[in-house]
Amino acid sequence: MFGQRQLTAFVTLLALAAALALSPVGAKTNGHHQIKAEELKTWLTYLASDEFEGRATYTEGLGLAAAYIAGQLKSWGVRPGGPNGSYYQRVAVLGIKTNNRSTVTVEANGQTRTFNHKEGISFPANVGGKRTVTGNEVEFVGYGLNLPTANLNDYAGRNVKGKVAVFLGSSPPKGADARQSFRAIRGRSRYATEQQDAIAAIGPMPAIRVGPGGGANGGDVGRDGREGGGERGQTQGGGLSGLPEPDFTTTQRLDGLISPSVSAQDEFFEFLFAGAELKYADLKDKASKGEPLPKFALKNVRITFNIDADYQTVRTQYTRNVIGVVEGSDPKLKDTYVAFGAHYDHVGYAEGEISDFAGSPRRTGARGRVTEGAIADRIWNGADDDGSGTVAMLGIAKAFATGAKPRRSVVFIWHAGEERGLLGSRYYADYPTIPIGQIVAQVNMDMVGRNQDNKLEEANTVYVVGSDRISTEFHNLTVDANTAIEKPLKLDYQMNDPADLEQIYYRSDHYSYAAKGIPIVFLTTGLHPDYHANTDSAEKIDYQKMARISQYAYEIGVRTANLDHPPARDNRGPRVGKGSAGKIAL
Repeated sequence: MFGQRQLTAFVTLLALAAALALSPVGAKTNGHHQIKAEELKTWLTYLASDEFEGRATYTEGLGLAAAYIAGQLKSWGVRPGGPNGSYYQRVAVLGIKTNNRSTVTVEANGQTRTFNHKEGISFPANVGGKRTVTGNEVEFVGYGLNLPTANLNDYAGRNVKGKVAVFLGSSPPKGADARQSFRAIRGRSRYATEQQDAIAAIGPMPAIRVGPGGGANGGDVGRDGREGGGERGQTQGGGLSGLPEPDFTTTQRLDGLISPSVSAQDEFFEFLFAGAELKYADLKDKASKGEPLPKFALKNVRITFNIDADYQTVRTQYTRNVIGVVEGSDPKLKDTYVAFGAHYDHVGYAEGEISDFAGSPRRTGARGRVTEGAIADRIWNGADDDGSGTVAMLGIAKAFATGAKPRRSVVFIWHAGEERGLLGSRYYADYPTIPIGQIVAQVNMDMVGRNQDNKLEEANTVYVVGSDRISTEFHNLTVDANTAIEKPLKLDYQMNDPADLEQIYYRSDHYSYAAKGIPIVFLTTGLHPDYHANTDSAEKIDYQKMARISQYAYEIGVRTANLDHPPARDNRGPRVGKGSAGKIAL
């Protein structure tokens, strides 16, 4: 039996526990203390070792990494989140041949003309499901660019929402750095439809040029946020001889609705501008010289896109996501989820040997850059990219699994194939293991273990991308979460700027969830000289910084999981950027 003092003390403890359990979401928590730099270092030193052979998609090394992650989850009691009680979700990567019968019909200057695919116009290989899209208003937006470094914004003062956006110029105008503008030029259609809310985009046939990576590139950025629209390369360690070459590679549903994006030739533009005050020949000449282009509405013009294509699968490859779940404590809210994501793949190893090339040694079959003086190293270990995010998520999963449970459930997804075109995350978004509508927010981490450009002044900085675009409430929660850790980070929103030339928002797995309307936040410490080089190794990681970012991500997750409602989705777009800080007024 308890004595009176013991009973009083016990009741006091119960009241304190109840008060903590019912404490506001914004109050400080201590679950993040379980994330320790020493453990992160142990895990990453192993995961980024040569034993995993660079973790390339479709290789034994990635399979070993998947098994290692699953083994850790099992040891902490994290529930399998894949089909049939497994930690794995098989990802089918399909090579597709297209039979494209899509057309564009233009009504202009009192005449009507229909242009077939590859007859004056070209559609991308993947146009999505069959449908008809009609634009009764058409806006010419010059080069279709927003380049703050060149003091150019072709959308300033123009509203293309619900309209067809048309632009010209295969190169940026005078005053714009060609290399800096590379992604912006190739991403114009996506910028028009996804950031300016145009219903369709029409631009010139692409020029073939050498891109930043040294390869020949042309065309617009695919809807996966990467040049070319997805992975098309050979698998490492095995060829595809005898198989038809696919027109595109995807993990997504083929009946999804994609905003029309058309490349057009002179014949099309001449007809389109036939009734305009400014003739196409003059506009084309100005664009070829890099001169300023006017912006204006094309009056009495109507454009109809008839999307009609059939798809045939000619190749199937398999990889797999790794998924774990920590169940929430609230009987009503535990069927909704906060998702954490990171990609656990990298680019693999060089199969070729060192050879002499023009009097200097070269590693044949290099998977990325070879750092000077490190040519003997044939394995791209990917410690920061994205071993750091992979291991940060392990630390967060352990903290949730062994600590107090939040009200909502938490799902952890280690995505495969990010380096090949967001393969794993795009597959999960279309074929989720839990209903996609029950995910209230997603936290993604990719490269969270170093400093941008190895700058010492970046030691306390984490770059935050996308938090404001879908939910102002969620953005403000991510700001509050930073105050919970003992040494708050500097939250830098430069990469979230809508005019960011690197277009980071579209280039990691969070975008697969944002495209479904889910509030997201992407955390990264930025690029450095070892990015995609064979010297991205574990000893270069700042584990204390990595632990603090993991703790910050945990706090975002736990606060979102304890909300009594999903973060409100107001879809107000990007509002914080370079020089921004703090919350946004609701």
